[in-house]
Amino acid sequence: MIRFEPDRSQYPQPGDDGKIEIDLETGKYLKLWHGPNHPGITGNMSVELTLCGDEVVEGKTHVGYLHRGFEKLMERRTFIQVFPIVCRVCVPEPDFNEWCYAQAVEELAGIEAPEMAQWIRTLILEMGRFNSYMMAMGGIGGALGMGVIGQWMTYVRDLMLDRFEEMTGARIYHMFILPGGVRGHLPEGFSERMEEVLQTAERYLADVDKAMFTNAVFKARTKGVGVIDPALFEPYGVTGPNARAGGVAKDLRKDAPYLVYDQLEFEVVTETASDIWARARVRRRDIDVSIALIRQILAKMPKEGPVMAKLPNVLHWKIPRGETYVAGESSRGEYGYYLVTDGSGYPRRVNVRGPSYTHAMALLEHLIPGTNIADVAALMVSLHTYPPEIER
Repeated sequence: MIRFEPDRSQYPQPGDDGKIEIDLETGKYLKLWHGPNHPGITGNMSVELTLCGDEVVEGKTHVGYLHRGFEKLMERRTFIQVFPIVCRVCVPEPDFNEWCYAQAVEELAGIEAPEMAQWIRTLILEMGRFNSYMMAMGGIGGALGMGVIGQWMTYVRDLMLDRFEEMTGARIYHMFILPGGVRGHLPEGFSERMEEVLQTAERYLADVDKAMFTNAVFKARTKGVGVIDPALFEPYGVTGPNARAGGVAKDLRKDAPYLVYDQLEFEVVTETASDIWARARVRRRDIDVSIALIRQILAKMPKEGPVMAKLPNVLHWKIPRGETYVAGESSRGEYGYYLVTDGSGYPRRVNVRGPSYTHAMALLEHLIPGTNIADVAALMVSLHTYPPEIER
């Protein structure tokens, strides 16, 4: 398929201050808002589009529609009071925040979670990755008019939420991983019920392969569209599936193993085209990896053992002065927590490194000029971002 490559020199160019001046009075340009109430927006944010015909000249992201100040809020809570806050930083994949924070506290306090807790934590992170990818696959299908894909993936995600509810007592904010370990063991018969969910997921994913990835319209709308130049990966902080779709085989589960990933067998999924199609393919194949990892974890984990280390009185818990950065591979790339303590009973500083900050703002604003307005939703969803972690 041949695509028209726009001559961007016809657009207004940025001045010395980096700003673009567009004269809307000429009638040549039109300004539209894409979101925040739009199915092609991956959360509570919007993109201010400047159009020349049906072509986007400029896109400016706007956030602030949800919540702000979580990092500052954490500085005013004790270490144990922070633990139910962190999961709100990223709603669709909350457990990764719980693990990052717990691991950071443990490193500074000199605490090691029991082996059984490490296996359960790994299981939870893969279950969360699976659910996050369900939203991603449904989103890319919905952005291109395939609403049934979103319905299928929502159903399968709901089945996994049943397992989360069974394990933790909650469906969305689980608050199960906390400093020192986890809150409990797996329920009896959990592995058998999880296998039922995974088999159901595989049946629906086979239908997704037929309905979406063999669909000529889906191919035409995604191949060669939204290409990210691999040269941009480092300066723009592109990680995770967005980078692996451009041939960069980086995955912290392999490169810097944490929890029990060094005891599990899996391959890092990559593609080379670095377009919307390649990013969708990486995520689809990564779902299969997560399914295989969940099965491995349940088969290899110890049958019994403690799940919580001995902690001091958490109401008067003072952690020695220090600082640390804990990072892992979320469904969207490197996710990390920088924690500073000053010897008091409160964190001195908490900073969250979420991939959405770079992917949904700097990267999107770079990619969007020259895009047809019909492709804006697919481009944005293909970056798989969660605005809540921007407004932290």
